[in-house]
Amino acid sequence: MVPRWSTNIMFYKRFIDDVIGIWLSDPDPETDRALWKSFCDDMDAWHGMKWDCNVPSTSVNFMDLTISIDNGRIITTLYEKDLNLYLYIPPFSSHPRGVFTGTISGQILRIRRLCTYKSDADERIKEFQSRLLARGHSIENLAPLFTKAEENATAYLLRSPEEHEALKKRKRDDSSHQVYFHLQYHPSDPPSRKIQRLWRDHVSEPAGEQPLSEMKNKMGDDVDIRKLIVAYSRPLNLGNRFSVRNIHGRGKDVSKFLA
Repeated sequence: MVPRWSTNIMFYKRFIDDVIGIWLSDPDPETDRALWKSFCDDMDAWHGMKWDCNVPSTSVNFMDLTISIDNGRIITTLYEKDLNLYLYIPPFSSHPRGVFTGTISGQILRIRRLCTYKSDADERIKEFQSRLLARGHSIENLAPLFTKAEENATAYLLRSPEEHEALKKRKRDDSSHQVYFHLQYHPSDPPSRKIQRLWRDHVSEPAGEQPLSEMKNKMGDDVDIRKLIVAYSRPLNLGNRFSVRNIHGRGKDVSKFLA
């Protein structure tokens, strides 16, 4: 369908049921409105789907972005829905600490990457911090996590494309030399650092013994295991217990529990 509108559609991208494009307007407003309506009608006729088409403008919300054209320059900032409750993990939740640390690191990097202006990004990060405080976190615990996240984001954004690719390759190579220890997380279990210490002391590098990475298996091949990854999963929550998910084959209808 898009090739039929190549005169007017300069750019077109779709993610599932979200579409963004650049519309080249006709000099005559009446003709442009008629062309736009015809394009929207074609969209609705395509695969039998009904699309909500916004009137072309210099600012649009797409996914988690607000994209605007200002004096010939593309400006981006975060788009957040009005009904977003920002229900971040509270401090008393039984999650591995790394989950919350990752939430902060990921959100700060996201803000720094998607906001064109630094002042805008600074305000968004302050809002993010305020929402975490509202969830019960303390500024004393948040401050070092935010500082580290800012350092990581700065380092990430300063890397060249070649450095990013080299880092990805190194991670892919490292993954072939590591094993995973899967656990369902419980806050009373030993911390991962203790498991890692036991791994080093008794398996990977026991005192007076040959390191695991230098050993060979029965086939004569190098073991070459250099790292243990402690991989946590969460227990099933109420949503998992009470909601039917045929793909997993678990649980009954909620009404059967409450009847």
